[in-house]
Amino acid sequence: MREVSVGGLKVRLTGGVDGQGGGDGPLVMLLHGFGAPGDDLVPLADVIDIPAKTRWLFPEAPLSLNMGFGDSRAWWIIDFARIQEDREAGRIRDLSIEVPQGLALARERFLAFLKELPKQLPIDYKKTVIGGFSQGAMLTCDAVLQTDYPFAGLVQLSGNLLAQAVWEPRMPKRKGLPVFQSHGTQDDVLPNIGAERLRDALTQAGLAVEWHSFRGGHEIPEAVLRRLGPFITKRFRG
Repeated sequence: MREVSVGGLKVRLTGGVDGQGGGDGPLVMLLHGFGAPGDDLVPLADVIDIPAKTRWLFPEAPLSLNMGFGDSRAWWIIDFARIQEDREAGRIRDLSIEVPQGLALARERFLAFLKELPKQLPIDYKKTVIGGFSQGAMLTCDAVLQTDYPFAGLVQLSGNLLAQAVWEPRMPKRKGLPVFQSHGTQDDVLPNIGAERLRDALTQAGLAVEWHSFRGGHEIPEAVLRRLGPFITKRFRG
Protein backbone atom coordinates (compact mmCIF):
# COMPACT_ATOMS: atom_id res chain seq x y z
CA MET A 1 0.00 0.00 0.00
CA ARG A 2 1.10 3.55 -0.63
CA GLU A 3 -0.28 6.97 0.25
CA VAL A 4 -0.60 9.96 -2.05
CA SER A 5 -2.33 13.34 -1.97
CA VAL A 6 -4.88 14.13 -4.66
CA GLY A 7 -6.98 17.28 -4.79
CA GLY A 8 -6.33 17.98 -1.14
CA LEU A 9 -7.37 14.51 0.02
CA LYS A 10 -5.14 11.80 1.43
CA VAL A 11 -5.50 8.62 -0.61
CA ARG A 12 -4.43 5.03 0.03
CA LEU A 13 -3.67 2.84 -2.97
CA THR A 14 -3.27 -0.90 -3.08
CA GLY A 15 -3.62 -3.75 -5.57
CA GLY A 16 -2.52 -3.28 -9.16
CA VAL A 17 0.63 -4.84 -10.57
CA ASP A 18 2.78 -4.09 -7.52
CA GLY A 19 0.43 -4.17 -4.53
CA GLN A 20 0.63 -0.38 -4.34
CA GLY A 21 -1.93 0.58 -6.95
CA GLY A 22 0.52 0.45 -9.81
CA GLY A 23 -0.32 -0.09 -13.47
CA ASP A 24 -3.34 1.01 -15.45
CA GLY A 25 -5.80 -1.74 -14.53
CA PRO A 26 -9.44 -1.18 -13.58
CA LEU A 27 -10.13 0.68 -10.36
CA VAL A 28 -12.37 0.24 -7.32
CA MET A 29 -12.82 3.44 -5.30
CA LEU A 30 -14.45 3.13 -1.85
CA LEU A 31 -15.19 5.89 0.68
CA HIS A 32 -15.40 5.14 4.40
CA GLY A 33 -18.20 6.17 6.71
CA PHE A 34 -18.60 8.79 9.43
CA GLY A 35 -16.31 8.40 12.43
CA ALA A 36 -14.04 5.81 10.81
CA PRO A 37 -10.30 6.16 10.23
CA GLY A 38 -9.14 6.79 6.70
CA ASP A 39 -7.89 3.23 6.30
CA ASP A 40 -11.11 1.63 7.55
CA LEU A 41 -12.06 -0.09 4.29
CA VAL A 42 -8.56 -0.95 3.07
CA PRO A 43 -8.77 -4.58 4.33
CA LEU A 44 -11.62 -5.21 1.86
CA ALA A 45 -9.05 -5.27 -0.94
CA ASP A 46 -7.72 -8.54 0.48
CA VAL A 47 -11.04 -10.33 0.88
CA ILE A 48 -13.10 -9.40 -2.18
CA ASP A 49 -12.42 -11.73 -5.10
CA ILE A 50 -11.98 -9.66 -8.27
CA PRO A 51 -9.69 -9.79 -11.36
CA ALA A 52 -5.92 -9.60 -10.88
CA LYS A 53 -4.24 -6.22 -11.40
CA THR A 54 -7.35 -4.38 -10.25
CA ARG A 55 -6.37 -1.28 -8.30
CA TRP A 56 -8.02 -0.13 -5.08
CA LEU A 57 -8.28 3.51 -4.06
CA PHE A 58 -9.44 4.69 -0.63
CA PRO A 59 -9.84 8.46 -0.15
CA GLU A 60 -9.74 9.78 3.41
CA ALA A 61 -12.40 12.24 4.55
CA PRO A 62 -11.03 15.75 5.17
CA LEU A 63 -12.70 16.43 8.53
CA SER A 64 -11.02 15.19 11.71
CA LEU A 65 -13.30 14.43 14.66
CA ASN A 66 -12.47 14.38 18.34
CA MET A 67 -14.38 11.26 19.35
CA GLY A 68 -11.97 10.03 22.00
CA PHE A 69 -10.66 7.02 20.11
CA GLY A 70 -8.15 6.91 17.28
CA ASP A 71 -8.30 8.94 14.11
CA SER A 72 -11.97 9.54 13.34
CA ARG A 73 -12.88 11.21 10.06
CA ALA A 74 -16.01 12.59 8.42
CA TRP A 75 -17.16 13.90 5.05
CA TRP A 76 -19.62 16.20 6.84
CA ILE A 77 -20.73 16.69 10.43
CA ILE A 78 -23.74 14.78 11.76
CA ASP A 79 -26.24 16.12 14.31
CA PHE A 80 -25.81 13.48 17.01
CA ALA A 81 -28.17 15.22 19.42
CA ARG A 82 -31.02 14.89 16.95
CA ILE A 83 -30.20 11.25 16.29
CA GLN A 84 -30.34 10.54 20.01
CA GLU A 85 -33.63 12.38 20.36
CA ASP A 86 -35.15 10.33 17.54
CA ARG A 87 -33.94 7.09 19.11
CA GLU A 88 -35.33 7.97 22.53
CA ALA A 89 -38.66 8.95 20.99
CA GLY A 90 -38.77 5.80 18.86
CA ARG A 91 -38.87 7.83 15.66
CA ILE A 92 -37.53 6.37 12.42
CA ARG A 93 -35.11 8.81 10.83
CA ASP A 94 -36.25 9.99 7.41
CA LEU A 95 -33.21 11.46 5.69
CA SER A 96 -34.82 11.65 2.27
CA ILE A 97 -36.09 15.20 2.79
CA GLU A 98 -32.87 16.41 4.42
CA VAL A 99 -29.97 18.22 2.80
CA PRO A 100 -27.20 18.11 5.41
CA GLN A 101 -25.59 21.46 6.06
CA GLY A 102 -22.15 20.16 5.13
CA LEU A 103 -23.15 18.22 2.02
CA ALA A 104 -22.49 21.07 -0.43
CA LEU A 105 -18.92 21.54 0.80
CA ALA A 106 -18.30 17.77 0.90
CA ARG A 107 -19.57 17.55 -2.67
CA GLU A 108 -17.35 20.43 -3.79
CA ARG A 109 -14.28 18.80 -2.29
CA PHE A 110 -15.02 15.37 -3.71
CA LEU A 111 -15.85 16.63 -7.20
CA ALA A 112 -12.57 18.57 -7.19
CA PHE A 113 -10.86 15.31 -6.22
CA LEU A 114 -12.51 13.41 -9.11
CA LYS A 115 -11.44 16.13 -11.54
CA GLU A 116 -7.84 16.08 -10.31
CA LEU A 117 -7.46 12.30 -10.07
CA PRO A 118 -6.90 11.56 -13.80
CA LYS A 119 -4.17 14.22 -13.87
CA GLN A 120 -2.14 12.31 -11.28
CA LEU A 121 -2.98 8.66 -11.91
CA PRO A 122 -3.86 6.60 -14.99
CA ILE A 123 -7.63 6.49 -14.57
CA ASP A 124 -10.35 5.43 -17.00
CA TYR A 125 -13.71 6.14 -15.37
CA LYS A 126 -15.32 3.64 -17.75
CA LYS A 127 -13.35 1.00 -15.84
CA THR A 128 -13.96 2.45 -12.39
CA VAL A 129 -16.46 1.20 -9.82
CA ILE A 130 -17.17 3.88 -7.21
CA GLY A 131 -18.96 3.60 -3.89
CA GLY A 132 -18.64 3.44 -0.16
CA PHE A 133 -20.11 2.63 3.21
CA SER A 134 -22.69 4.71 5.11
CA GLN A 135 -21.80 8.41 4.73
CA GLY A 136 -19.25 7.44 2.08
CA ALA A 137 -21.98 5.64 0.15
CA MET A 138 -24.24 8.69 0.25
CA LEU A 139 -21.48 11.03 -0.91
CA THR A 140 -20.60 8.80 -3.87
CA CYS A 141 -24.26 8.50 -4.84
CA ASP A 142 -24.50 12.29 -4.73
CA ALA A 143 -21.33 12.64 -6.83
CA VAL A 144 -22.51 10.15 -9.45
CA LEU A 145 -25.77 12.08 -9.81
CA GLN A 146 -23.97 15.43 -9.97
CA THR A 147 -21.53 14.43 -12.72
CA ASP A 148 -21.45 12.67 -16.06
CA TYR A 149 -18.32 10.57 -15.52
CA PRO A 150 -18.99 7.21 -17.21
CA PHE A 151 -18.50 5.04 -14.11
CA ALA A 152 -18.77 1.29 -14.58
CA GLY A 153 -20.85 0.82 -11.43
CA LEU A 154 -21.98 2.28 -8.11
CA VAL A 155 -21.68 0.49 -4.75
CA GLN A 156 -23.98 1.50 -1.87
CA LEU A 157 -23.18 -0.29 1.39
CA SER A 158 -25.58 0.74 4.16
CA GLY A 159 -26.46 4.05 2.55
CA ASN A 160 -29.78 5.93 2.45
CA LEU A 161 -31.84 8.16 0.23
CA LEU A 162 -30.72 11.71 0.96
CA ALA A 163 -31.64 15.13 -0.45
CA GLN A 164 -34.49 13.60 -2.46
CA ALA A 165 -35.46 16.88 -4.11
CA VAL A 166 -31.90 17.20 -5.42
CA TRP A 167 -31.20 13.57 -6.26
CA GLU A 168 -34.38 12.28 -7.89
CA PRO A 169 -34.50 14.73 -10.83
CA ARG A 170 -30.93 13.71 -11.70
CA MET A 171 -31.42 9.96 -11.51
CA PRO A 172 -32.87 9.33 -15.01
CA LYS A 173 -29.67 10.57 -16.68
CA ARG A 174 -27.95 7.58 -15.08
CA LYS A 175 -30.40 5.10 -16.58
CA GLY A 176 -28.80 1.68 -16.99
CA LEU A 177 -26.00 2.25 -14.48
CA PRO A 178 -25.39 -0.96 -12.48
CA VAL A 179 -25.80 -0.43 -8.73
CA PHE A 180 -24.89 -2.82 -5.92
CA GLN A 181 -26.82 -2.00 -2.76
CA SER A 182 -26.84 -3.78 0.61
CA HIS A 183 -28.46 -2.98 3.94
CA GLY A 184 -29.16 -4.60 7.28
CA THR A 185 -32.76 -5.02 8.35
CA GLN A 186 -31.76 -4.19 11.93
CA ASP A 187 -29.65 -1.12 11.15
CA ASP A 188 -30.27 1.45 13.90
CA VAL A 189 -27.91 4.07 12.42
CA LEU A 190 -29.38 4.43 8.93
CA PRO A 191 -32.82 2.79 8.83
CA ASN A 192 -33.53 0.05 6.34
CA ILE A 193 -36.56 1.95 5.02
CA GLY A 194 -34.27 4.74 3.84
CA ALA A 195 -32.21 2.23 1.87
CA GLU A 196 -35.37 0.75 0.36
CA ARG A 197 -36.48 4.22 -0.69
CA LEU A 198 -33.15 4.76 -2.41
CA ARG A 199 -33.41 1.37 -4.12
CA ASP A 200 -36.93 2.12 -5.36
CA ALA A 201 -36.07 5.62 -6.58
CA LEU A 202 -33.01 4.39 -8.50
CA THR A 203 -34.94 1.47 -9.97
CA GLN A 204 -37.84 3.66 -11.08
CA ALA A 205 -35.34 5.98 -12.77
CA GLY A 206 -33.99 3.06 -14.79
CA LEU A 207 -30.80 2.19 -12.95
CA ALA A 208 -30.01 -1.54 -12.65
CA VAL A 209 -30.06 -2.12 -8.89
CA GLU A 210 -28.80 -5.39 -7.43
CA TRP A 211 -30.33 -5.40 -3.94
CA HIS A 212 -28.98 -7.41 -1.01
CA SER A 213 -30.83 -7.30 2.30
CA PHE A 214 -29.33 -9.06 5.29
CA ARG A 215 -30.30 -9.72 8.88
CA GLY A 216 -27.94 -7.45 10.76
CA GLY A 217 -27.01 -3.89 11.68
CA HIS A 218 -24.81 -1.12 10.32
CA GLU A 219 -22.12 -3.35 8.85
CA ILE A 220 -20.69 -5.16 5.84
CA PRO A 221 -21.13 -8.89 6.47
CA GLU A 222 -19.15 -11.60 4.74
CA ALA A 223 -22.17 -12.64 2.68
CA VAL A 224 -22.30 -9.17 1.12
CA LEU A 225 -18.59 -9.23 0.30
CA ARG A 226 -19.01 -12.60 -1.44
CA ARG A 227 -21.68 -11.08 -3.69
CA LEU A 228 -19.82 -7.83 -4.26
CA GLY A 229 -16.89 -9.62 -5.91
CA PRO A 230 -18.93 -10.98 -8.86
CA PHE A 231 -20.68 -7.62 -9.27
CA ILE A 232 -17.37 -5.79 -9.65
CA THR A 233 -15.89 -8.53 -11.86
CA LYS A 234 -18.83 -8.31 -14.26
CA ARG A 235 -18.43 -4.54 -14.55
CA PHE A 236 -14.83 -4.94 -15.63
CA ARG A 237 -15.40 -7.84 -18.00
CA GLY A 238 -18.67 -6.65 -19.44
